[in-house]
Amino acid sequence: MAKRGVILTIFAALFVLLAISNFPKPLHMGNAGFVFLGTKTSGVANMILGPLFGVFLLIYVIGIWRMRSFALPMGIAYGIYVPLNMVLFTVLHAQEAAHGWHDPQGHGGLGFMLVYMVVELTVAWGAPLMLWSKRSQLG
Repeated sequence: MAKRGVILTIFAALFVLLAISNFPKPLHMGNAGFVFLGTKTSGVANMILGPLFGVFLLIYVIGIWRMRSFALPMGIAYGIYVPLNMVLFTVLHAQEAAHGWHDPQGHGGLGFMLVYMVVELTVAWGAPLMLWSKRSQLG
């Protein structure tokens, strides 16, 4: 952990949780449905994309954990994907945003979405920035 540091270790743990949350998406547990490029997927797309993204994140975690050079481009790709996905979701669901982001069960809300966006962007960009700062230590 000395090379990786506490912050990258925390980011890796958060990515593990995110990866795990993607695996049950095809089972429609809770408000499941993998959001890909701003669109909540269903059917075959949901069955493939949720777990596939989970695998991507687990490989990324292995790269962070072992301080491997392949983690940096994966982190940059994820860092680009996250805000793109958020912007597309917002554009495609502008009417929901105007009504405070509440789903029919009463989950969410604009405050929740703002906190979610800040946390997600911090982790999505924090990890590759930390990896970049430690790029000479990546194997």
